[in-house]
Amino acid sequence: MATSAADASTSTRSSSKFLQQFGWDLLLGSVAAFYVFMVPYTKVEESFNVQAIHDMIYHRHHLMKYDHFEFPGVVSRTFVGALVVSLLTLPVALLMQLLLLPKLYALIAARLVLGSILLSTLRFFRLQVRRKFGNVVEGFFAVLTAVQFHFLYYCTRPLPNVLALSLVNLAYAFWLEGSFLATLRCLTFAVLVFRCDMLLLLGPIGLGLLLRQSISFMESVKCCISTAILCIGLTLVVDSIMWRKIVWPELEVFWFNTILNRSHEWGTHSFHWYFTSALPRSLLVAYPLCLLGVLLDRRIWPYFFPVFSFVILYSKLAHKELRFIFSAIPIFNLCAAIAASRLYNNRKKGMWRWLYIAMLGSFLVSLGFSVLIFMASFNNYPSANALKALHHIGQNLNDTSDKWVHIDSFAAINGISRFCENNSPWRYSKEEGISLSEYQHRNFTFLLSEHTTIEGYTCLFVEYGFAGIKYRIGFPPIELYKKPKLFVHGRVDSHQTSLTDWPGCS
Repeated sequence: MATSAADASTSTRSSSKFLQQFGWDLLLGSVAAFYVFMVPYTKVEESFNVQAIHDMIYHRHHLMKYDHFEFPGVVSRTFVGALVVSLLTLPVALLMQLLLLPKLYALIAARLVLGSILLSTLRFFRLQVRRKFGNVVEGFFAVLTAVQFHFLYYCTRPLPNVLALSLVNLAYAFWLEGSFLATLRCLTFAVLVFRCDMLLLLGPIGLGLLLRQSISFMESVKCCISTAILCIGLTLVVDSIMWRKIVWPELEVFWFNTILNRSHEWGTHSFHWYFTSALPRSLLVAYPLCLLGVLLDRRIWPYFFPVFSFVILYSKLAHKELRFIFSAIPIFNLCAAIAASRLYNNRKKGMWRWLYIAMLGSFLVSLGFSVLIFMASFNNYPSANALKALHHIGQNLNDTSDKWVHIDSFAAINGISRFCENNSPWRYSKEEGISLSEYQHRNFTFLLSEHTTIEGYTCLFVEYGFAGIKYRIGFPPIELYKKPKLFVHGRVDSHQTSLTDWPGCS
């Protein structure tokens, strides 16, 4: 009995030690994985890296089969991030091929790999937060990150901003640790390989280190130049092979967005948009707490103001997207966690008690908003859902002849990638520039289109997607509504169209 009790006590201590060491990682990883499994599809912003990962896994050295030669995009993008993710995903993808699983499972695996990389770098940053500010601040940092939607939803999505964010997390960790040259190396890598706009973050942080005399000017110059030589060499070698021409992708991006100033062609927002829309939506309760943390603890000033300057500088660019300032979120969450810990530590004192109760309530409100945004995102991939439904119905057709599916531009940017495709007899085309009257003269069996009617084709079924939010009297006071987003058409003179009863579009 004594031995059993001792074993049980040892087991309990081991479990407690494991949770103490990895509990926050399990929380953040579980939330991120939930998003992956519930919304596995990707959109146009992620298309280059998604298609590159697919082609590296399935086409490997057969470069001319790669998607980017047919759809190169406005500027070249780097393959470095896709190469790392695809190499780590390849063993799992090969096993899935042996088990005859759909390629979509390989996309899920690739996104989980990317999420693991980013959350590992976030863990390194969080450990430095614990060392410098204590366990309570670390705990609130993890909880704030968990109840926010955008950070964990996007941390598994192969955007250049997310790839750069992994290096930025490392830079922040080294910054807190006091390894300032390592901070500069990580940010230089991010600038030259993944996102040239990270120069707007490197500049304020580097200037702050120089002004505080944390590093000397010559040390920083030598560090950045040596790192730049290695980074430029890496991207030149990898990307020149993949593009079959001499290319430094981020230099092209810098030229296009900065020198030619053409980024505004994708839409513009007012100067204050990041502060009045993007940050409130992404930070939620952490937004006011962040400002409070800056007022309560001077120790955060050297870290907050360079990152705040990064957002200010970015605000001067007319084209704005939330993903452009992802790199500011970890530091802003740290500021918020400091404020939350101060409220927690003083929760038994007078007015602090009410502030603490209000903070707990705002955590629940943030969680509610994250659930609402998740539901909107869940319903925001109509073309992927339409193709999945077409595959499901089509596999029940007692017919083995080729099924040609044309995917128009709207469908291609709303959830469909090569990972969504099935093997023969399914065949796919993303040919652009086809007029509606021309489709009847082509050999497509099915069309995925944003148009309700197309001559020579009959509408087989419609896919609904997120259209907005309605306010109402009652509980919950907010509800989502959907409207027809994508129409699946079948060729009128094709026998496959008449082989089954389709849902119809009425």
